[in-house]
Amino acid sequence: MTISDNVIDLEAHAKVNLTLEILGKRPDGYHELRSVVMPISLADTVSLTPLPSEVILSLSSESWINRDRLGDDEDNLAVRVAHLMQARYKINRGVKIHIHKRIPIGGGMGGGSADAAAVINGLNKIWDLNLSLDELTSFGANLGSDIPSLVHGGVMIMEGRGERVKPLLDNGLDHDCASMWMVVANPGVMCSTAVIYKNWRADLTKPPKIINNIRPHIQKGDVRSVSDALYNGFEDGVFKCYPVVARVSHLLREAGCLGVLLSGSGASVFGLVENKAHGERVIQQLPADLWHMLVQTCPVV
Repeated sequence: MTISDNVIDLEAHAKVNLTLEILGKRPDGYHELRSVVMPISLADTVSLTPLPSEVILSLSSESWINRDRLGDDEDNLAVRVAHLMQARYKINRGVKIHIHKRIPIGGGMGGGSADAAAVINGLNKIWDLNLSLDELTSFGANLGSDIPSLVHGGVMIMEGRGERVKPLLDNGLDHDCASMWMVVANPGVMCSTAVIYKNWRADLTKPPKIINNIRPHIQKGDVRSVSDALYNGFEDGVFKCYPVVARVSHLLREAGCLGVLLSGSGASVFGLVENKAHGERVIQQLPADLWHMLVQTCPVV
């Protein structure tokens, strides 16, 4: 977070899910999830400027962003966050929100949720709310499953429908884990969450202790062992419904990634690589018309 000339700039980092388990359907109709959520260096930039009372949104983007998918301003999650915070905490001040988009929209990397999380953290500062991290995380849980972990920041365990989060590392310090490199790719389609859940079938045998298996490897930055421990319960269903996403996974494997996995419910796919040089070699083998980027994980972000 940087502050200059009364403007707060925040980096809203994308995420990938190194593990994602669907543990069954809850009585409230949601599905019980458990996931290791890892922020990556790809980020939108969110700028907040205090206003007397109104909430105003402006948007800019990189060339690869499909602006038609951004929707109306009032439907934007960041705008909804600002209005809800005004109402919840009885705030009579406003804000101009400018978002520069870099994270593919609807790609399973939490772009809209990352922007919303940045607004929650930023408004806590400029509106002098003095809310604790737990209070901010709890507020975000009412708005989306990815928001609480992104409000908190760092590599997290997410449970429930996203409302329960805790740091993956026992001391909660990301600088105690080694950074890893990965290539993320997106075919430009949006996967319908409703369709994916409709086609999801519970595993007859669920891999045991998935999070405990991957935790020490993340801490050491042992990319080969992390690659062996990747898991996403949505992947088979997404690949069945959206063969183009399965094709991206195949391309990353062919290009030499160590471990490849769907992020969230798609359509983005990531492939872990040994180091930056390895990632650059992978990128050289990917089709020019496939959006892709070489990124890092914690503790860079």
